[in-house]
Amino acid sequence: MIEDILLLPPYLRARLSGALETGLLNPPLSLVSLRAAVGPVENDEAVLDALEELAQHGISGRGAAAWIRTVDRATATQNMPGMVWSGPSVPGLHARDTRQVFDEILGAAKQSLWISTYAFFDGPKAFEVLSRRMDAQPQLNTTILLNISRKKGDASPPWEVVSRFSERFWKYDWPGSVRPRIFYDPRSLDESGPGAVFHAKAVVADDEAVLVTSANLTEAAFDRNIELGLHLCDRALAKSITAHFRTLIEKELLLLLP
Repeated sequence: MIEDILLLPPYLRARLSGALETGLLNPPLSLVSLRAAVGPVENDEAVLDALEELAQHGISGRGAAAWIRTVDRATATQNMPGMVWSGPSVPGLHARDTRQVFDEILGAAKQSLWISTYAFFDGPKAFEVLSRRMDAQPQLNTTILLNISRKKGDASPPWEVVSRFSERFWKYDWPGSVRPRIFYDPRSLDESGPGAVFHAKAVVADDEAVLVTSANLTEAAFDRNIELGLHLCDRALAKSITAHFRTLIEKELLLLLP
């Protein structure tokens, strides 16, 4: 339960330790005092329970603040992100390969996968590793977020563009027997809108492993282009990313592909 404090984003942990250090957050603790001292906190009831558990062990106020800062310092070096590159190999420069990291994350996922990309090319090849993993692990809850664009000069209504994309995707692009959930940003199809596109590229596995990269799901991006990404295991960051995606879906800013 104390882990719920460590799952807070770093800036909220800093606020919390500051409030405990200065006495802004004092016993008796309550949701009202926690929100007043720190601001909106996801799972604030769990955080309150964690603070009360620390207090039961004699750790409160400045002691709790010191504990949070100590744990932050101890884990900072463990959570250092690793660089992930695509492009030509250069003697003396050591970095992990984008395709290798992507395949390793997918291959190790057991419970959940979130994959976001702007573009993919050659669907059966782009989704080969993922579809094999999903067929081997049917319980793997997989969500893909991607961009749907209309061809230049195509004046079809958005629903028609989506329908054509869906038919083509499930018939030709997706190679597996188990299907993921797929969401798209409808603004990319609104000719009168701001012309926004879904451009985020990231992978989150089991609410822990994170890859944020400039690379799309294309052979060029994985093997030829110069692309840069960061890979790390950080539950707070992973949960923050997936919570953001879930909120976009709940607010219907991202729509489910039929």
